[in-house]
Amino acid sequence: MPFVKQVKNKAYYKRYQTKYRRRREGKTDYYARKRLVTQAKNKYNSPKYRLVVRITNKDIITQIVYAKLQGDVVLAAAYAHELPRFGIKHGLTNWAAAYATGLLLARRVLNKLGLDSKYEGQTEPDGEKYEVEDIDDGPRPFTAFLDTGLRRSTTGSRIFGVLKGAADGGLRVPHSESRFPGWDGKELDAELVRNYIFGRHVADYMEYLQEEDDEAYKRQFASFIEDEIEGDDLEDIYSGAHAKIREDPSPEKKERKPMTAEDKKKQHGKYFKTRLNLKQRRDRVKQKKDAFLRKLGQEADE
Repeated sequence: MPFVKQVKNKAYYKRYQTKYRRRREGKTDYYARKRLVTQAKNKYNSPKYRLVVRITNKDIITQIVYAKLQGDVVLAAAYAHELPRFGIKHGLTNWAAAYATGLLLARRVLNKLGLDSKYEGQTEPDGEKYEVEDIDDGPRPFTAFLDTGLRRSTTGSRIFGVLKGAADGGLRVPHSESRFPGWDGKELDAELVRNYIFGRHVADYMEYLQEEDDEAYKRQFASFIEDEIEGDDLEDIYSGAHAKIREDPSPEKKERKPMTAEDKKKQHGKYFKTRLNLKQRRDRVKQKKDAFLRKLGQEADE
């Protein structure tokens, strides 16, 4: 058989690339997504909800999402940058803020579905594992499965702070207590979890820095000092925020002003450059030549 050279064109390479673009870019774990999205066929088109948690350097993003053929649909969302409205103005990415964001999401989605009065959740968090129980002669609790994305689910992670907040807020999120801070391999230290919920770990660190390195304390907790917040004030701040979230979890409504013709013109000019006519193009070339000649003259003088 004669030698046939393998033609390695676009069609050839397309067969051997990673199947999904988001997997190729390292954005989605499709092994996990398949199991979080696939619904039993006897559910008759009922959506399978996910509690999506994503943590950035400055924010915590929580969403209730379900998948359709067209793509994912967000039922409700809550963000850590909303917490200042409820009294939490500092440390918006710590464990206590993650708990408050999860609680906000839970109360918001239940309020949206009209289940907030039926499933109040754990109104006084004590750190113990809490799971919502079905009520007699009523709708079943709203169930969602935790979606951690690409983040590692290590013990004590802030992801589980969001989960704890959502569970205490009245959502049914299947979980075990082995990933909460205070788990020693056999049982959970509920008092430690409660301390994390109310920011006691932050207060302890503030007191430690004050004693050991006052300069580091003033540098790291400058915004706390500016607002005259001390470690002993944190529990009241977080407990007050939890009460406000339960009272009114609805998102803040922003007034949108109608765009004027001038605003539309500005926006168009921002993204689309106006095409130059022949005279403007020739003038532009002339300016470039003049600038180049001036530069040459300056170099010759030097």
